[in-house]
Amino acid sequence: MITLIRAALVGTLAATLLPLASASADETDARLAAGTIDLGAARQSIDGFGISEAFQRAALMNGAEVNGAEGLTPEHQREVLDLLFDQEAGAGSSILRLGIGSSSDEVYDHMKSIQPTNPGGPNAEPRYVWDGYDGGQVWLAQQAQEYGVERFYADAWSAPGYMKTNGSDANGGTLCGLPGAQCASGDWRQAYADYLVQYARFYAEEGVEITDLGFTNEPDLATSYASMQLSPQQAVDMVKVLGPTVAASEFPEMNVLCCDAAGWEVQRPYSAAIEADPVAAGIVDVHTGHPYVNPARSPLPTDQPTWMSEWNPNGDRWTEAWDDGTGYDGMSLAEDIHATLAQAGASAYVYWFGASIGATRALIQLDGADYHVSDRLWALAAYSRFIRPDATRIAAESGGGGVNATAFRNADGSVVVEILNTGSGTVSQTFDLTGGAAPDGGSVYLTDETHAVERIGDATVTDGRLAVQLAPRSLTTVVLD
Repeated sequence: MITLIRAALVGTLAATLLPLASASADETDARLAAGTIDLGAARQSIDGFGISEAFQRAALMNGAEVNGAEGLTPEHQREVLDLLFDQEAGAGSSILRLGIGSSSDEVYDHMKSIQPTNPGGPNAEPRYVWDGYDGGQVWLAQQAQEYGVERFYADAWSAPGYMKTNGSDANGGTLCGLPGAQCASGDWRQAYADYLVQYARFYAEEGVEITDLGFTNEPDLATSYASMQLSPQQAVDMVKVLGPTVAASEFPEMNVLCCDAAGWEVQRPYSAAIEADPVAAGIVDVHTGHPYVNPARSPLPTDQPTWMSEWNPNGDRWTEAWDDGTGYDGMSLAEDIHATLAQAGASAYVYWFGASIGATRALIQLDGADYHVSDRLWALAAYSRFIRPDATRIAAESGGGGVNATAFRNADGSVVVEILNTGSGTVSQTFDLTGGAAPDGGSVYLTDETHAVERIGDATVTDGRLAVQLAPRSLTTVVLD
């Protein structure tokens, strides 16, 4: 009896389901899953999805020669830009994270400071230097604007070395003047806040508005590259210097972000310390964390928006595969995006490098004048292309069985449903749409080993129910409008 009912239901769904090239030829073998989407149950707002090209990666994209290798040709530059920012051909990224430099030079993997030499002390007249290029990041930001990007997050890995306890912008050290960090050179907190705002001022001169500003990156770590350590209480102290400086500048609407800790759970005490201080809590607009130490799987202790502001999977070789079991393939990235949005309630997902060289976990590998695309790009694109800034996540349940779903309502009223089938078999999935007027239909896109956010047909909603067939080990994106 159960077999007959199941076969009959599959036959009924088959009339409205789209046949997939990778699906089982015998639809009676497909597993069944029933879920719900509550159009009226709002979760977090969505600020966007993005990438970074800090540490000279933007210059690479712009054709710079590195270690004797030629750079991208102008034609390939445009193709790579399309892949990262175009909403039809690529990922449609909507956030660009910029690195505020602290080094005295601009060799590969360094970011040059806008004040590379000590002006003579924290109260001396600043001696800023600006080349209008910033390791290619100005060029890239201007290009991103042409694609419609409006969110630019400028973040500092470290203050310049002369402002710190260890005299170097690398290997940790702390900003002089913070509690417990006294230096013979004096208190550099205000000078550092002024320095950060000046960076935004230089970008404004180039026609790029910095919308989000951060003063620390992974403050829990001391690394051989640009790094600066701050305790949660030291971060709170710096927030209360930077906040008034931003408010008194010509950019009072610029958001202050903190603290980009190396682990999502590591960020928790930083967020808690900020929220425990009424002044700091009123300044920090967005709480930011990375999932290198531990993943983003629960909300941070704040009611402010939270961003996963940097991550790429660990690994020691380049892969272009969708699902090769390495943990840094496309499927792995799609699963992390899902969990970060659904479990941690993040409002943004900012991947690390969009494009880089060597055995990189970037979305794109730059290889002299050539480039190669990883299916990680399409994992991000399946979300970022369709879920646009100012969207709202809405409640979605898949019914289990190895299927994970999230749903979003864009500002234009369209509804995006992202469905991950983590199992090895085809799944016939339905969703009952409740809580509001359901769209009549839309489009279905497939991302798997042989499809790269490929439109494979139409979605149909009948009597408030969406039905879709899910290929094994795939991400299916349904856009209802």
